[in-house]
Amino acid sequence: MSRLLPRRVRVALRRHGPEALVWRRRVAIVGGAILVGLVALVFAELADEATALFLQFANRWWWVPLIATPAGFAAIAWLTLRFAPLAKGSGIPQVMAATRNPEGSLSTLVSLRVALAKFFLTIGGLLVGASVGREGPTVQIAAAIMGRMHRMLRVPLRSSVYIAGGAAGVAAAFNTPLAGVAFAIEELAAAYEQRMTLLVMAAVLIAGMVSLGIAGDYIYFGAMRQTLGFQQALIATPVAGILGGIAGGAFSRLMLATSTTTMRPMARLRARPVLFATLCGTIVAVLGVSTGLTWGTGYDTAHGIIAGKDVPIWFGAAKFVTTLATAVSGIPGGIFAPSLSIGAGIGDLLRGIFPGYPSGAVVLLGMVAYFTGVVRAPLTAVIIISETTASRGLMMPLLASALIGDFAAQFVCKEKLYHGLSQRFLAKS
Repeated sequence: MSRLLPRRVRVALRRHGPEALVWRRRVAIVGGAILVGLVALVFAELADEATALFLQFANRWWWVPLIATPAGFAAIAWLTLRFAPLAKGSGIPQVMAATRNPEGSLSTLVSLRVALAKFFLTIGGLLVGASVGREGPTVQIAAAIMGRMHRMLRVPLRSSVYIAGGAAGVAAAFNTPLAGVAFAIEELAAAYEQRMTLLVMAAVLIAGMVSLGIAGDYIYFGAMRQTLGFQQALIATPVAGILGGIAGGAFSRLMLATSTTTMRPMARLRARPVLFATLCGTIVAVLGVSTGLTWGTGYDTAHGIIAGKDVPIWFGAAKFVTTLATAVSGIPGGIFAPSLSIGAGIGDLLRGIFPGYPSGAVVLLGMVAYFTGVVRAPLTAVIIISETTASRGLMMPLLASALIGDFAAQFVCKEKLYHGLSQRFLAKS
């Protein structure tokens, strides 16, 4: 009996001790989520500083962006193609493709090299005035961090690891934990398995707590307490849903068509990616210099519109063009924040249609409808808007506007944007 005891102890330690797989998995989840929160905070800080630095130069010397922005687009496109071609674009399609082959994708779609390139090249895009956001890139970076932590601790990789990492990235980037969970369900997971619920929730909550603990309890766009009356909501909601959904669907269709069209001029430009990026940068520069409002994420402008600030009637259209030009140029960067800014521009148009309605509430209807039209994830859109503006009194009108926007977008673009973009990465996963 005594001879068997040491063996039993060894077996018990192997199954339940610190070296057991279950404990290594837990350490990987907790450690990865903490690191995601820290990296997301550093990324946000550097992105804001890069935007401020560019605006400082653009305000002092108006002509500098006409040279720096096209040249910057060309340089970033070349660096991306040369050193990390899988880092181009948003990053969300890459994570969706990575879930199909978790083990193989750790050295390709969500490798450390790609994550580092995504981090620095996205900041580089903001330094030259590109209309990009950091939220999509944070998803790819977070998935890479979570995957690397599991590999270091010798934990088998599953698709849920990348889904949890991406969800944690959204939560940390926006300071919106619920949006992270909704994003995992609607976008990243083709089939949301019950067994990965705890993994996603744990990663999201830990990354969110790290962000909250360091950056403080902030609301991304500031608190908005306005509400709509029942009759106002019945009238404004469908109008906002249809207008925003059609515009968002148009953005998705144009973005997908750019990479698949057989039209000879576009095909020739796709064969010369650096030249194409230069032309896209020129469009961004000319519009930016002409308007002074379309640079970067568009966060400040969107925040101002929600607060009641007037912007030119063409702001939404101008931001639409600069964001599309940036998105198809091939440089790394996301479309979440710019899309919210475009949606705010659409909301500003709605304020003119409904002058007697609470202006901030109407703007949020336009934002949620357009964002849904682009990403086709109504639940995620509603939660992001609700959490980033503390507008809980508008939940039902926001949801109705998002659902109508999702329906309207299908008439313009049947394929979901991220699903369509992910197809080109499947062979590289």
